[in-house]
Amino acid sequence: MKTLFKFFLILLFFQPAFAQEKTLAEKLGYKKNDILLIINNDDSGMSYASNQGTIEGMENGLISSSTIMFNCPWSLDIVNYVKQHPDKHFGVHLTLTSEWKNYKWSSVASSNTVSSLLDPNGYLWKSVEEVYQHGDPEHAYLEGKAQIEKALHYGLPITHIDSHMGTFQLKPAYIEKYVQLAVDFNLPLRMASQSTLAKYGMPNLRRDCAKKGLVFTDYMVYEELANYKDDVEGFWLKVINDLKPGVTELYLHASKDTDDLRVFTGSWKKRIAELEVFTKSEKIKAAIKGRNIHIISYKSLYDLQQRQNKK
Repeated sequence: MKTLFKFFLILLFFQPAFAQEKTLAEKLGYKKNDILLIINNDDSGMSYASNQGTIEGMENGLISSSTIMFNCPWSLDIVNYVKQHPDKHFGVHLTLTSEWKNYKWSSVASSNTVSSLLDPNGYLWKSVEEVYQHGDPEHAYLEGKAQIEKALHYGLPITHIDSHMGTFQLKPAYIEKYVQLAVDFNLPLRMASQSTLAKYGMPNLRRDCAKKGLVFTDYMVYEELANYKDDVEGFWLKVINDLKPGVTELYLHASKDTDDLRVFTGSWKKRIAELEVFTKSEKIKAAIKGRNIHIISYKSLYDLQQRQNKK
């Protein structure tokens, strides 16, 4: 009996230690089984079309967050919008590639400090593979740092970072710099789902980032994109209907239909369709309402990370 009594005393004394840690949803003020969704529009700043797509999607649709490409000529246009609309939430779309044939951009950092990231014409490399072939991860860190600092220099309330074309997220040496940037600037970061990371040989990345005080979503729609063809509404409707409890991010490239968009990118049809679907689709809206999905932005994750790291 004495042994049993001691066991109950120990259990009572250490009860908080045995208590299950709150889920991300609970930390954000929701219930454990609630479904939360961040709809992020990548590529703001890339063009007038992408800027207008972001603005329309935020003001008249379901887009809740966006990230800005500070290398691109149209970045100042969206910067001015952000300054005038502090209730809209933007991060930095860390950019190491310049993928279009007739529309190019270079680095934010001076070329002599990030020379390995630039092609013979002084532009960022066209593909992720070329970045990995020629680039120095330390130069990638310096370029990412320059992009974030440019955003802060404008006085923008940056909420998070993510990676254009995934360049910072697909190779360990670059992931290390990506995480370092998030830590150095105390920003949430786009993070792949655990199942995706395990397939890419990085099963411990989420755990290690959490130990560093970083906040990120439970899930990200990524592997599903392999089946993303022409039926834009149907694809995203299935994604929404398959969402699990917790916080998920999906990302779009919603853009306004402009002449320049049709010229420089071959994906213009899908970009235009994404804007149409996430502003006007009654099926998408009904699915979100029917499943009681809470649309949030990265600002919620940013605020949580700031609170947690003050302790």
